[in-house]
Amino acid sequence: MTPKYKRILLKLSGEMLGGPKGYGIDPETISRLAKEVEQVYRNGVEIAIVVGGGNIFRGLSGTELGYDRVAGDYMGMLSTVINALALQVVLENTGVYTRVLSAIAVQQVCEQYIRRRAIRHMEKGRVIILAGGTGNPYFTTDTAASLRAVEINADIILKGTKVDGVYTDDPVKNPKAVKFEHITFQEVLTKNLRIMDATAIAMSKENDIPIMIFKMTTPGNLMRIISGENIGTLVD
Repeated sequence: MTPKYKRILLKLSGEMLGGPKGYGIDPETISRLAKEVEQVYRNGVEIAIVVGGGNIFRGLSGTELGYDRVAGDYMGMLSTVINALALQVVLENTGVYTRVLSAIAVQQVCEQYIRRRAIRHMEKGRVIILAGGTGNPYFTTDTAASLRAVEINADIILKGTKVDGVYTDDPVKNPKAVKFEHITFQEVLTKNLRIMDATAIAMSKENDIPIMIFKMTTPGNLMRIISGENIGTLVD
């Protein structure tokens, strides 16, 4: 099988690692996610993963508890480092070579993110797990995903979610909601579809990097996308 994409950026939310509960790190879920990544890795695809931290702490929600927004965001960044290290351990247990690179300095446990170093790791056959968001408060890990995808020249951003694509409305609340097979960046912004924040969408639009929204919880879906199957919703 010849992969459709040579280099991908996979965006995983913290809630995804939390499994059914949505918080903490669910061993069964993270092991299954690692197997999905391993399958793609074995087919020679270069992989960068950006992880969120919402399963541990979300900076924006912290303001509701009285936290300063900046302090809360940095706590969220540290949460992504924990998730990245957990994912690294599980991936390496499957025989996948990995490196964790963080946008904030945590030198005892992972490398500092440097663009050229990140690209070199992928060229050497290592999966890179990118933690710490952008390293700045007020920016989401979705924006970090778009930024890193641009920096490493990724062919596509794959956002793994718990739903199978983008709909006209919440499919859980509205059974008449219609799924988009394809939608433009401009339509996402105009219709205010909250698949990623506006900054992330604008950055991907400006740099012509398509985004695929797909259901990561279905086994084999990641490999199906790499094989060229049309699943989920393509945004370009």
